[in-house]
Amino acid sequence: MSEPLRIALAGLGTVGGGVIRLIETNAALIARRAGRPIAITAISARNRSKDRGVDLSRYAWEDDMVILGERPDVDVVVELVGGADGPALALARTTFEAGKALVTANKAMIAHHGLELATRAEAAKVAFKFEAAVAGGIPAIKGLREGAAANRIERVYGILNGTCNYILSTMEDTGRDFADVLAEAQAKGYAEADPTFDIDGIDAAHKLSILSSIAFGTAIDFRNVTATGIRRVLAADIAQADALGYYIRLIGMAETEVDEAGNRRLFQRIHPHLVHRDHPLAHVDGATNAVVAEGNFVGRLLFQGAGAGDGPTASAVVADLIDIARGDVGAPFSIPVSELDAAAPADTGHRRGKAYLRFTVADRPGVLAEITAAMRDAGVSIESLIQKGRAGEDSDQVLVAMVTHEGPESAIAEAMRLLEGSASLSAPPLVMHILEE
Repeated sequence: MSEPLRIALAGLGTVGGGVIRLIETNAALIARRAGRPIAITAISARNRSKDRGVDLSRYAWEDDMVILGERPDVDVVVELVGGADGPALALARTTFEAGKALVTANKAMIAHHGLELATRAEAAKVAFKFEAAVAGGIPAIKGLREGAAANRIERVYGILNGTCNYILSTMEDTGRDFADVLAEAQAKGYAEADPTFDIDGIDAAHKLSILSSIAFGTAIDFRNVTATGIRRVLAADIAQADALGYYIRLIGMAETEVDEAGNRRLFQRIHPHLVHRDHPLAHVDGATNAVVAEGNFVGRLLFQGAGAGDGPTASAVVADLIDIARGDVGAPFSIPVSELDAAAPADTGHRRGKAYLRFTVADRPGVLAEITAAMRDAGVSIESLIQKGRAGEDSDQVLVAMVTHEGPESAIAEAMRLLEGSASLSAPPLVMHILEE
């Protein structure tokens, strides 16, 4: 058997510990599938003395993780520190400068600096792999890069954040409101103490920008992902969606289009949707992730599984290491950076579909007429309208929800503009698009 693939591991948290356990437990199996052993030679983390449940004494330790990329006994660096900048980015740059391959689970770094790092990797003719950065153990990137490589991908979308999905599906099962379920998710470790990146859609936006680039051959463009999270979803919205035959899910969606001038444009959006109960994404529960890709020959592909955790994410990291051990370099984003399209952001106004609109309004005559007049003036056709009870036990506010007929998003935006600043509305309206089967 060939010489081992020697790796250095930066970051010994949940995933880093999982990588060590996986390599040690499945060493023989990994060696057979990779064609040679994969051996850890050096490690680094913030705290050397912390007990991580694995024996680290056999590995060389570096206090400065950036040095891992320069060590002569290292072929591949695995970066599991996280963060768009700082030590993680310094380590990645040093690794490529030293002519070594990099494997990372760092979606923020890729979303912000992926093109620069891919350019460095291509210049050094080394691998840059990041399967674990999107949807944990689900081989979504490999599925797009390899399994669907012969297809023109028409659309890629899915449930990309396990924390949000856990919160929404728990609200669905229990009837409890957002704040209560979020606190429970934090207590159980499903949500961070500061959950902003998750519940405001930023984490999902990082992942969607990566999937978009690979699916469509476009330059990664995180800055132009429109992200709306789930903070404003109420138990009443969940119940109303269920009565209409839908579940609420935070969906990341991307596709390309050609404008009137013949220029390719990129649509990328994270947004809570009402998902028809017959759609495969409707039944993705808990902290599970799922990615759907629609190809012009293969049709609809669904990748579903654990989106986080030590085992699933470590599995994706080691799968990348096995590919490198086999000699797979390839372009990080499927095609060379110089050939990626710099597609401008798409205008969403002409996009057509149905939407769910919810208003929290003062309980007095004339309010409903004001809302429906704004819909009429904006050209929004209402399919159904429901006036719920009071927003709270002691509240003088009521909830009004409606579902629109299919129409352009520009019409809904205009209706929201007409209602802006209305004294009848006690909170901004909630708009959720509808994903049919």
